[in-house]
Amino acid sequence: MDFPTIHTNFWDAVIAIPVVMILTQGLKVFLKIPKQYIPTIALALGLIISIFISHRNDLIAGIFMGWFYGYAAIGSYASLKTTVLAYRGQKEL
Repeated sequence: MDFPTIHTNFWDAVIAIPVVMILTQGLKVFLKIPKQYIPTIALALGLIISIFISHRNDLIAGIFMGWFYGYAAIGSYASLKTTVLAYRGQKEL
């Protein structure tokens, strides 16, 4: 069994993950989606973008990179939120 060749490029690192984050936050704000569903929506958006836009000719690569987009967006948001909350906590002391 050969593993698929997956190239991480500018699109993956700089555009796709922020797009997933922005779309997820936009859906959360405008559609009033409960917080517990947001990671699932980010993962679904990452899969949709990857399978249908960035890796449309290779399903396996699309699924793999879609998981990467979704989970990278979830982790980036959690890290940013934790940093902001920690900074606010230090500033109040």
